[in-house]
Amino acid sequence: MTDDTPILLVPGLNCTGLLYGPQIARFGAAGRAMIVADHTVADTIDGIAEAILARAPERFSLVGLSMGGYVSMAILRRAPERVARLALLDTQAQADTEAAREARLQQIAIAERGGFDRIPGLQLPRLLAPAHQGSETLVAIVREMAEATGPAAFVRQQTAIMNRIDARPHLGAIACPTLVLVGAEDAITPVAVAREMAEAIPDAHLAIVPGAGHLSTLEAPDAVNAALADWLIT
Repeated sequence: MTDDTPILLVPGLNCTGLLYGPQIARFGAAGRAMIVADHTVADTIDGIAEAILARAPERFSLVGLSMGGYVSMAILRRAPERVARLALLDTQAQADTEAAREARLQQIAIAERGGFDRIPGLQLPRLLAPAHQGSETLVAIVREMAEATGPAAFVRQQTAIMNRIDARPHLGAIACPTLVLVGAEDAITPVAVAREMAEAIPDAHLAIVPGAGHLSTLEAPDAVNAALADWLIT
C-alpha cells in the first residue's frame, strides 16, 4: 500500500524549494501534495520546528536534507504522532564540531560585512561531487537559492545550526519508517554518519547514492526519487 500523506520538504542551509525540484515534479505529477517548509523564520532549530508545525498538515511524511534533517529530527521530538514517515537526506545527528562552528562564524562575518555574494562560491566545492562541480545548471541553482535566501536569513540559519543539540540520544525513539539517504561522495555529512543514524533508528533503511555529493536531490534525482518511492510504500 502506498502512503498518500502530504510530503513536507525541509530544505538545507541557503536552499529553497529548488533543492527538491525533481522530487516535486515526480511526486507532484502523481498527485501527491508537496509542501516546502519555511526554515528561515527563527535562529534556533527548535524555533524553526515549532513554526513549521504550526503551519503543517495534521499528518504528513517528512523529508529533510542537511539543515532540513536537523529540523526534521526536532519536529519528530515534538510531534511524533504527526509524522507518518521520515526521510533524512545528507544530514547527521551529531552536533557541530569546533572546526565546523568556527567555519560558520567566519561565513556569518562575511555575510554581515556585505560579502554574502561570496558565500555560494565558498560552499560549492563541498556541496557537489567533483564530477558535478563544473555543471553550469547545478551551480546556477545553488546561486539562485542563495540569492532567494538572502544574508539575514542565512545568518539566522547558520546560528541555528551551530547551536543545535546532539540528536543521537533521541534516534532510538523514532518509531516511523525512516529512509536515511546519503550521496556516496558527500564531503559534509559523509556515509559514516548516515550509517550511524540508520543503525540507531529502529525502522530505518540506508540508501547510498553513487556519484552524488551533498546535494543528492539535484545531483542524482532519478536515484533519489526511486529511493523515496520505495520509502512511500508500506
